[in-house]
Amino acid sequence: MYGFEAMTFNIHGGYLEAIVRGHRSGLLTAADYNNLCQCETLDDIKMHLSATDYGPYLQNEPSPLHTTTLVEKCTLKLVDEYKHMLCQATEPLSTFLEYITYGHMIDNVVLIVTGTLHERDVQELLEKCHPLGMFDSIATLAVAQNMRDLYRLVLVDTPLAPYFSECITSEDLDDMNIEIMRNTLYKAYLEDFYRFCQSLGGATGEIMSDLLSFEADRRAVNITINSIGTELTREDRKKLYSSFGLLYPYGHEELAICEDVDQVRGVMEKYPPYQAIFSKMSYGESQMLDKAFYEEEVKRLCLSFEQQFHYAVFFAYMRLREQEIRNLMWISECVAQNQKSRVHDSVVFIF
Repeated sequence: MYGFEAMTFNIHGGYLEAIVRGHRSGLLTAADYNNLCQCETLDDIKMHLSATDYGPYLQNEPSPLHTTTLVEKCTLKLVDEYKHMLCQATEPLSTFLEYITYGHMIDNVVLIVTGTLHERDVQELLEKCHPLGMFDSIATLAVAQNMRDLYRLVLVDTPLAPYFSECITSEDLDDMNIEIMRNTLYKAYLEDFYRFCQSLGGATGEIMSDLLSFEADRRAVNITINSIGTELTREDRKKLYSSFGLLYPYGHEELAICEDVDQVRGVMEKYPPYQAIFSKMSYGESQMLDKAFYEEEVKRLCLSFEQQFHYAVFFAYMRLREQEIRNLMWISECVAQNQKSRVHDSVVFIF
């Protein structure tokens, strides 16, 4: 019941909520980012990060440091924190935490299948997979020739199995089919996660429905923009949109018939929460859209910490930490490639 979580939440969730709020206080601040942007080499970045929570993970790394190593170690910290929280969690929090990783599982499946299609080495692909999205039979994905084989031989025993019901076809895998598969899986995953959060109710249901609705709307916009000028029909495009969110259903009807970025903008400006995002863009361009969406997402994730006794803080923390790792990767790449003038282009400040 909404409002009564305080009476019982701390019996099972109090310790972990305290842990996750402690982790959140270790996120890098605007001052940290300003200092990182002044660094001249990757070793300078390592030296600055040694004073943060990443210190123990980077201290034994020899020079010269590579961007991939830096990102790998920062991700390892996130994975260790996640595994610790999952070990301590009881139902329904443990299921909630598992749901958070399904998005990475989908990305890993798509990465392996796409890589195999282009005849890349499976071991090399496995190294690029996100550690949170690994599962036992992931290496055998390379044997699949079509969606049906993919499901029957590999994915039937994974948590993604229920999401595959909509995209099992006998068509051979190619780049277009794989991208449609990714979006179909993501749609099914988001809808399932949304239903699960609604079943939890209370503050978790309210805050998570807002965060997941934003994610569904962002995906709808990205699908629309990416499918402009492709052979994807309006009906096929509409099938990839999630059946919830602020844009559902009337916004989806309008997005399905958009034929350029300015038409997408016209649709989105009818929705007040998204007006501010699109007002940052000049007409005809979509390059800054990703950053604007990330900034809006970060704002919403930070707000979820303002309330207590709910599970959305775990989702918010994981997303904020992933955004922080993306920021560090961008700054490291700019420093490594001597492109410091572009360092602020993609950094999204969290606090």
